[in-house]
Amino acid sequence: MLRITRFSPLVWLIPLGVAGISFFAGAQTATETPAPAAKEGKGKGKGGPPRPPLFFREEWKPTPSGAEAAVTPAGVSNANLELKLYGPSGKDIQLTGNSGDEGNPLHLWTGLCEASPCGATLRDKNNFVDLTGLARIKWVTKMSGLHTVRPMVKLADGSFLVGDRATGSVVDWHEDEFSLSDVRWIKLDAEKMVTKGNFIDKPDLSKVDEVGFADLMPGSGHGPGGWADVGRIEVYGKPVKR
Repeated sequence: MLRITRFSPLVWLIPLGVAGISFFAGAQTATETPAPAAKEGKGKGKGGPPRPPLFFREEWKPTPSGAEAAVTPAGVSNANLELKLYGPSGKDIQLTGNSGDEGNPLHLWTGLCEASPCGATLRDKNNFVDLTGLARIKWVTKMSGLHTVRPMVKLADGSFLVGDRATGSVVDWHEDEFSLSDVRWIKLDAEKMVTKGNFIDKPDLSKVDEVGFADLMPGSGHGPGGWADVGRIEVYGKPVKR
């Protein structure tokens, strides 16, 4: 039988072995402890500039009879807005549809603009709108034939522009949203509803008087053929006092 005396080398080896194991375990624990999480907002990813607020929303108001009729200022549901019609056939834009009907919502219809292209805009009575930066438009539309709708603006100096962003589906009503900084602009003769010159490099959209849509093709009348339907319109931008 092995006897261990206080002078035996094993007496010293056992504590050393335990100490070694303890040191190894401690080192392993220190290695596996995760680093403290970084505090929020301390890094570079703080997000971009704030998106502008809703400037106006228009969903239209039924005609007194509830039947299709030429749109008038009375067809605007937002009391802060004024309706403007453009083109030789602008007065022939119709207001039709039914409130709350997803398959046929209240909308403006360009089918009777048979003599020329036409357009419609809305003007806030108290403010211009700044459409720079992250400003955007959202609208609900449906098309027939090869028609599309494009953003149309009147600037504070009285000049008109129309954008190259064309939207519309012939299959169903679609809600489209787009940033105006992605749009290229060209001058528009609002009386004739025809474009003029070349695309403008960085037009100043910091003070816009009116915002709406242009249908740059004449309508084909009732029935399928060629026209544009424009329902709810929303414009997001910063108000600028008149």
